[in-house]
Amino acid sequence: MKNHFKIALAGNPNCGKTSIFNALTGARQHVGNYPGVTVESKSGSFFIGDIEIELVDLPGVYSLSSSSPEENVVFEELTKPGIDLILNVIDSSIPRRSLYLTTQLAELHIPMMLVFNMSDDALKKGIKFDIPKLEKYFGSPIVQTVGRTAAGVSELVKKLSKALGDLDHHGVPMLTYGGDIDDSIKDVADKIDALKIQKYSHIPSRFFAIKLLESDSCTMRLPEFKPVWGEVAAQIKHLSEIHAIDDTTTFMADRRYAMISGACRDSISMTGQRRREISDKIDAVMTNKFLGLPIFFAIIYVTFWFTFTCAQPFMDWIEAGFGWLGEFIGAHWSQQTLPYLRSLVIDGAIAGVGGVLVFLPNILFLFFAIAILEDSGYMSRAAFVMDGIMRKFGLQGRSFVPLILGFGCNVPAIMATRTIESDRDRKTTIMIIPLISCGARLPIYALIIPAFFARQYQAGVMFAMYAIGICIALLGARLMRSTFFKGDGEVYLMELPPYRMPSARSLLLHMWDRGKMYLHKAGTIIFATSIILYICNTYPQKQNFSKDFDAQIQEAQKAGQITADELAQLSVGAILSDEEIAQIKAQGSISDELAQRLSEKKLTPAQKAIVQNSNIANGRAVALENEKAAEMMEFTISGRVGKFLEPVFRHIGFDWKATTAAIGALAAKEVFVSQLGILYAEGSADEESVPLRQQLIRNYTPLQGFCLMLFSLLSIPCLATLAVMKRELNSWSLTFTTAAGLFVLAYSLTFIVYQLGSLFGIGTKLLG
Repeated sequence: MKNHFKIALAGNPNCGKTSIFNALTGARQHVGNYPGVTVESKSGSFFIGDIEIELVDLPGVYSLSSSSPEENVVFEELTKPGIDLILNVIDSSIPRRSLYLTTQLAELHIPMMLVFNMSDDALKKGIKFDIPKLEKYFGSPIVQTVGRTAAGVSELVKKLSKALGDLDHHGVPMLTYGGDIDDSIKDVADKIDALKIQKYSHIPSRFFAIKLLESDSCTMRLPEFKPVWGEVAAQIKHLSEIHAIDDTTTFMADRRYAMISGACRDSISMTGQRRREISDKIDAVMTNKFLGLPIFFAIIYVTFWFTFTCAQPFMDWIEAGFGWLGEFIGAHWSQQTLPYLRSLVIDGAIAGVGGVLVFLPNILFLFFAIAILEDSGYMSRAAFVMDGIMRKFGLQGRSFVPLILGFGCNVPAIMATRTIESDRDRKTTIMIIPLISCGARLPIYALIIPAFFARQYQAGVMFAMYAIGICIALLGARLMRSTFFKGDGEVYLMELPPYRMPSARSLLLHMWDRGKMYLHKAGTIIFATSIILYICNTYPQKQNFSKDFDAQIQEAQKAGQITADELAQLSVGAILSDEEIAQIKAQGSISDELAQRLSEKKLTPAQKAIVQNSNIANGRAVALENEKAAEMMEFTISGRVGKFLEPVFRHIGFDWKATTAAIGALAAKEVFVSQLGILYAEGSADEESVPLRQQLIRNYTPLQGFCLMLFSLLSIPCLATLAVMKRELNSWSLTFTTAAGLFVLAYSLTFIVYQLGSLFGIGTKLLG
């Protein structure tokens, strides 16, 4: 007996397949995508004694037809050689519907074991099974489980061990469609046998004959079966004449359900005391046409609040940890020893990795919340409630949840699209999520809106930015579904599974899968691009400046130092505590924080003068340092690119500084603010330090301020978003197309707004 087997785990969506997979494999799992499609592939391994089992968790499907990418994947995987056994998980609370897929799997004649999962729900419904009869009918052993609690899994492992040891003698299913149909199937199968197709020699010709009679596109597009198309057409015509049918596809489905009904008649029974389930009572409220939508928004709000509230402390710790790491290395690595490498490690590598890892708590808590919604059964209700509205824009109900989550961060929102079954809907949703105004854009709005708009209009402008993003995203979805992803909206069986209590093990494994994928895939790309951006923002380094900044900075710092006499004057009246005195002695000057505290105390004119002079001098030193940094930035690759692109961006209200900030925002949208802070130096050397917001008022009009926000909203998202987008789309071309399309959209709309505003003189006067 061999010591390695490959088992395929197949079943309907929401049948508890993931729970069985987790119970068998634990943390020994690998998550990825099938080549060429954005359908998740998951595999794991476990041991039965010395035998290693590779378990492949196939996407959840209702049949082996071709109405979705998931069904295409399952069809291709199961018709390839190498599968030793199929583990078919069945929701035993709805056996007749679940067994439809089972009949198709049985026709493959691959050894199979049936897992009647959710047997506790079936028991509550009063459903009883005659297991021996069902085993005989399907030619497969059956085990009853409760995947949520892992009940019955040990029995499953025992039966699995026995089945693997007797693969050569597995049963043959007793499946028949009736005399006329079986004869037609045999005639087509004989023609296939005559072709002697080596590629599919391991699959019975009867399986492909049935698929051809169903006009299944997966089978019809296989060139190997083209020679039998004539026989298939003849048999379809023959069956149509005998049974007076117009569509053999639905006819075969009806016959299959009739066959299942016959099998279940003598082997499945229900008690006469079947009561209405609690789930139905809950759904009377949760999916109510009046209450369903408000409840949905409330649950999404709680999910949103939970994710970002719980994640914030961990994000702060990670950010502080990487800050400490940078300071620690900086303190122990001399500036004279390999200075360029030192700066690259601290400002490039550590800052880049920290910029990625800071989002990890968001990812983990978000998918913990999503796992609760999915495993409890509410996610299907959410899709049901929103489906009618979203379909007007070419999407489905499940698309709404990722769009809402995008208000927090586009990265986890894109990852949340994995709950969408349709490949076209998933891709469309991913490509419009960057238009949703994420939390990283909020600092930009918070900087610009108070600078250019009166207090009574600020809330309205903020709302307008979010509304613009939503409207353009939905219109973009409608446009893409009419062009790039053209096609009729796919019809899905929207199953509402019973409400269940999620297991802690399943929730934690879900978090682990997504967190590991984010770190492994997005992190590596962001790390590399952060290094590139660091180089662009740092080199070449300018050696000759417009003024002697170092000397002037030293002079300003010297002017801001507190002498012993001044310190004695400040100490009069116990104004300073011992701690504050020690702080001044250590720093030699008054910090901004201490100056703020002193301003709240009652100072004498002499004391006020000391604080003001120190503040002004320190402000000059900071302004000179920032002015030097701005001059250095202008000399770097990013600065030169900004200067080079200024003639193009001038038409949307940007100068070279705003252009450079927009380039820097590719690393993270918040960088837009910090880049402007450096470039505008937050003041000048000959006056008191001026806040960045005041600098913007002096240099930009309200119209330009609005255009800065509009372009930031609609343009290319941050690199973390692009990295995850590539991961989920599984396509560089679609990712670059999305990025290019967003840039063109942002530039075009901002151009129109700026030019029309300038033409009609709307917001074109400087306020400062």
